[in-house]
Amino acid sequence: MDFFLQQLINAITLGGFYALIALGYTMVYGIIQLINFAHGEFFAAGGYMGVVLLAWMNSQGYMETHPWLCLSIAFLLAMIYCAVLAMGVEKVAYKPLRRASKLSVLLSALGMSIFLQNGLMLTQGVYDKTYPGVYAKGAVEVGGFNFTYLQIIAISTTALLMVGLNRLVYKTRLGKAMRATAQDRVMATLVGVSSDRIISLTFAIGAALAAAAGILVGLYYGSVRYDMGFVPGIKAFAAAVLGGIGSITGAMLGGLIIGLTEIFTAAYISGEYKDVFAFIILIAVLYFMPTGLMGENINDTRV
Repeated sequence: MDFFLQQLINAITLGGFYALIALGYTMVYGIIQLINFAHGEFFAAGGYMGVVLLAWMNSQGYMETHPWLCLSIAFLLAMIYCAVLAMGVEKVAYKPLRRASKLSVLLSALGMSIFLQNGLMLTQGVYDKTYPGVYAKGAVEVGGFNFTYLQIIAISTTALLMVGLNRLVYKTRLGKAMRATAQDRVMATLVGVSSDRIISLTFAIGAALAAAAGILVGLYYGSVRYDMGFVPGIKAFAAAVLGGIGSITGAMLGGLIIGLTEIFTAAYISGEYKDVFAFIILIAVLYFMPTGLMGENINDTRV
């Protein structure tokens, strides 16, 4: 039983990473019906920005005296950087193709993904970059279970960001404008909503969440790599589809299911088949429920 609960904690941690990335896919799809294949690169860029900032602060000695402040600053700057990067990508690669065919936009997304990944490789090198190990030390025992500091950081940060996004989308004027644009862009424009601005902000918010996930993954696994966005990006996309692409709640649920499947398969069957089972579940859901677990309710769940 102890082993099961410990794996459950690991699964929630991993599922949270996938959910944060999946939110970007589902938000962009919900508002312009685009599968943004470059989204995984924002995740990688956030991880790299985090390691660069934390390594510099560590070299200056700031992390010895203010480790949590340094981590907060790294999160904030990495999220801002990726948000600005995503807005630039949207302006360059997607906005000019707003009236083009779906295939043209899809090809543009794939091209931008390759461009960004190669940009990371050329600027940061092909070798792994290691995160400072300050946060990897120590654990807290709760009810007989050990929560490492990294798991506490990952789970609490993920929960905080998800609650914040949920309130932004459903409790603010910006969120109302986003939902209006997703439901009918023309009508939203007629009532004064700037659809171009909303689309740009949607890209920015999704990329900021992916950047946070990149730092969390870097901290949790200890390093980042230029091509780290590909596999987690595919799994996060699977999570978004599994939950019902276009649904924020569905993306969160899908991420957790993929994380649970992956961890428990590795723990009880074999680590070699963890990816296989994750995608088998995805295929089964799509076969029996093509709209995903949460379906698509444009009245209140679609971004």
